[in-house]
Amino acid sequence: MSTLPTQIAPNSSTSMAPTFLLVGMPGLSGAPSWWTLPLIAVYLLSALGNGTILWIIALEPALHRPMHFFLFLLSVSDIGLVTALMPTLLGIALAGAHTVPASACLLQMVFIHVFSVMESSVLLAMSIDRALAICRPLHYPALLTNGVISKISLAISFRCLGLHLPLPFLLAYMPYCHPQVLTHSYCLHPDVARLACPEAWGAAYSLFVVLSAMGLDPLLIFFSYGLIGKVLQGVESREDRWKAGQTCAAHLSAVLLFYIPMILLALINHPELPITQHTHTLLSYVHFLLPPLINPILYSVKMKEIRKRILNRLQPRKVGGAQ
Repeated sequence: MSTLPTQIAPNSSTSMAPTFLLVGMPGLSGAPSWWTLPLIAVYLLSALGNGTILWIIALEPALHRPMHFFLFLLSVSDIGLVTALMPTLLGIALAGAHTVPASACLLQMVFIHVFSVMESSVLLAMSIDRALAICRPLHYPALLTNGVISKISLAISFRCLGLHLPLPFLLAYMPYCHPQVLTHSYCLHPDVARLACPEAWGAAYSLFVVLSAMGLDPLLIFFSYGLIGKVLQGVESREDRWKAGQTCAAHLSAVLLFYIPMILLALINHPELPITQHTHTLLSYVHFLLPPLINPILYSVKMKEIRKRILNRLQPRKVGGAQ
């Protein structure tokens, strides 16, 4: 059974397409109700986990520190990303709604990419925070003051919005020379831009966005961890090395979880590689849906302060002393 409606836009140059067509999960088009349940479960668990992180950091004054503030921003980006993905995913799963208006598609595209770049930027900021805390422990409080944290937050905001807010306005007035069939269950900038004419413009801007955010950030993150590793090699106490490593474990796991599927997607996009659409779609789902689901678990398990305060808040309070 086909995963797309039978009608597609003609292969001729037109103004902004009134609609785009989305693909569903290959092989599941005949049983949409089956994969609706995992999607809803992923969304609810992601919202619950990240909402708990936001709640505990907001309520606990002891967690009002740079590391936890960046974790707060990471949870915001995770909730925003998974929320931006769900309208078209659930529309396809529940009602087989493969057609999406161009205005809604461009709006979803902006939110997906803004929150993706925000997550990448926050992961970079967290790696810098860990590098300063381990490599310059005596200067750390003076380097990461509240003023510096505010400037970093503003820089992240300007970076996210500056890269992606122009996109819907530019793409809305581009002519389209190809059938308006996208290769995912949601709207992504490279996917929409490749349908526009001339294609070189869309490819050039996509490359600029990727290199300025998703390409640069992991290099800087792993450079930060190179500095951390160099410092830890000079620490004689095994216990001190273990404690320092544990403070980085959750963040490094989140970095690998976010970037590895993205790198694999970039590698398999080459047409000469014999990768099936099933594999491509599954990797895309892993890249966008797994980090919001797993990150709260990683930080709750690996960070003692977060875990301890969540458990303390959830424990019933005794009234009138011990019984």
